[in-house]
Amino acid sequence: MAIEVKHINKRFGNFVALDNVSLDFPAGQLTALLGPSGCGKTTLLRIIAGLEQPDLGQVILDGEDASARHVRERQVGFVFQHYALFKHMTVFENIAFGLRVKPRRERPSEQEIRKKVLRLLELVQLDWLADRYPPQLSGGQRQRIALARALAVEPRVLLLDEPFGALDAKVRKELRRWLRRLHDELHVTSIFVTHDQEEALEVADQVVLMNKGKVEQIGAPAEVYNHPASPFVYGFLGNVNLFHGRLHEGVLDAGGVALDAPDHAAIRDAQGVGFVRPHELEVERFSPEAEGIAVRLKRAHAIGPLAQLELERNDNLGMIEAVISSDRFASLQLQEGDALVVRPKRLRVFVDQPLNEEAV
Repeated sequence: MAIEVKHINKRFGNFVALDNVSLDFPAGQLTALLGPSGCGKTTLLRIIAGLEQPDLGQVILDGEDASARHVRERQVGFVFQHYALFKHMTVFENIAFGLRVKPRRERPSEQEIRKKVLRLLELVQLDWLADRYPPQLSGGQRQRIALARALAVEPRVLLLDEPFGALDAKVRKELRRWLRRLHDELHVTSIFVTHDQEEALEVADQVVLMNKGKVEQIGAPAEVYNHPASPFVYGFLGNVNLFHGRLHEGVLDAGGVALDAPDHAAIRDAQGVGFVRPHELEVERFSPEAEGIAVRLKRAHAIGPLAQLELERNDNLGMIEAVISSDRFASLQLQEGDALVVRPKRLRVFVDQPLNEEAV
């Protein structure tokens, strides 16, 4: 089922949760709504489900306006962060619940229900837990049961609100890979809410970045990560180093250090901010002829394949974080306090504001 939302607006008192949001969710794809707490992603998910009503706007399911449809009529499966399983029911009965409360004319027979529940338990790889109760399960197992229960009613849309947020890091990683495999098998149009950048980039076909009730960028994971559309997107998707300065004819003067910004050759006398990810910095020992930003190694963390370096600028304009390979770190034989030079291998500059009327 394809989903479209048009000009969705939602306020809670004076707080604007969603501000004229329009989006397309392609049929059969897994889309991540990504952003900080309070950006409107869960509100949008609840509006699509029919659990919340917008002040303005439409929810269109397969080309038909579903804004006035009751949640039961939207054929939506919803998975919550905290599972919402019935503790007094067995795993089997939890999954069967949605089938047993269907209207009599739509309700499957007990034999059909049993067959379907067992098939779903096999799908989520927990058929051996059918007679257990939720408190007897791990968090990861409970979340898989919650997903099986949502799938039992054969939803045309699957909505997941921070589905792995209550789990520890290792279980989260295992479950999101499992979710991706499950989605590839079922091809149910799915939308999941998360504030975990790694989770969204690893699992989703499409990522929607949201901030303060607005959509900042939409695209495939590689597109939004490699080509951020705004400073917010760049900063939200991983660690970055910021270099503030004067932008003039393709050069950013960041505290006396000239950084090339060829995409802005037409800009004259404007404030600019350069964004560089830690792994996009070259690091070498200081020498008078070396080009780049002079720094001193404040702290190094070199465990595993990568070494993380905390570098203090000599001009006292802040700290820089760099990531290099452990092999490179070993070859440089770095010690805390060493004088180094760093150079951006890739720099993305955003224009802030003009300094005079000639800025373009």
